[in-house]
Amino acid sequence: MGTRTVLQHSDITRALTRIAHEILEANHGASDLVLLGIPTRGAVLAERLGRVLADIEPEWAADSAQRVGTLDVTMHRDDLGHGIGRAPQRTTIPTSGIDGKVVVLVDDVLYSGRTVRAALDALQGIGRPRAVRLAVLVDRGHRELPIRADHVGKNLPTASDERVTLRLTETDGADEVVIEQPEPADQQPGSQLPGSQQPGSQHPRSQQPGRQHPGSQQPGRQHPGSQQPGSQQGGVA
Repeated sequence: MGTRTVLQHSDITRALTRIAHEILEANHGASDLVLLGIPTRGAVLAERLGRVLADIEPEWAADSAQRVGTLDVTMHRDDLGHGIGRAPQRTTIPTSGIDGKVVVLVDDVLYSGRTVRAALDALQGIGRPRAVRLAVLVDRGHRELPIRADHVGKNLPTASDERVTLRLTETDGADEVVIEQPEPADQQPGSQLPGSQQPGSQHPRSQQPGRQHPGSQQPGRQHPGSQQPGSQQGGVA
């Protein structure tokens, strides 16, 4: 399996800084703004984004610790009945709540959109925000639901069979985004190379017993162009 690194620490830092500026611009400042990170790495990114906002906007810096929380979506996922087990994470809501606030959901990689749908369902049981926006570090496409991110750190076109992995220092010891590419089918164990013949199979051009090849001569039949006894071949003395 081949891997390639598409984002490193400096790239992630720049992406979060750009997202922070976009959030403030779209909200016309930091008034009524709340960040909710989706565990695990979305929660880490929300904390980082909160620190970047504090460096940019004095209003946010005054009470930034009361504006960042986490939102667990485990019990709202649509794959719970498919044997996929996930341990519930902790949900922490800012003391001021989310009613009438602009909530920015923060996640690491946007893919099918099902995690975000679960987050929207989870919000219904907590409060009624004035608006909900979505910020993601990576958007890799292949959406299965009509969901779009408002703020994206990196649009990353990928194939559906590729795997995008985000690692963060707080959880993984390093900052990077890696794409893992599957092995070609002709290099996987037990795979048949194109054009190779499987054991026991008949080659398309091989002659089966009892079957006459188109160019072969049947017994007692004169091949066109052959000379019968006593006849003269044209052009030959």
